Amino acid sequence: MTDVAGVQKKLVSLVREMPQEKYEWRPGTDVRSVSEVFLHVAGENYGIPASVGVPADPATGLKATDFAAVTKFEKQKLSREEMVQALDKSFAYLVKAMNDTPDAKLDEKVTFFGYQMTRRAVWVATVNHMHEHLGQAIAYARSNGVVPPWSR
Repeated sequence: MTDVAGVQKKLVSLVREMPQEKYEWRPGTDVRSVSEVFLHVAGENYGIPASVGVPADPATGLKATDFAAVTKFEKQKLSREEMVQALDKSFAYLVKAMNDTPDAKLDEKVTFFGYQMTRRAVWVATVNHMHEHLGQAIAYARSNGVVPPWSR
């Protein structure tokens, strides 16, 4: 969970460093904006557990295979503090879902986006996914003149 906490800390620090007027910036057409990247991570922190049988918080409106709901979640317009809260809440949910998975169930097969995988492999893929979007958020920040605080 140290790795998950590290990604959370870095993403939240980027939310706080990025000027709010840059939240709608996107590097190209049909590419997620700054805000959408942050909310994509938050949404997947609910959606991935839901895909393996841990229902998402009903307040999110997210369900395992409802991609329209994911898109709607990502398009929310949130203030900086609301974005921090959304990320923190989603990470708390994800960590609980991971911690609540009994060791005896980690090697059970589940269907994850059409593939048969173990629950353990899904959790590893979840962490990989976070790192992918952390890298994207870093590139977005640097493209907008923001140096990640941990790199200074």
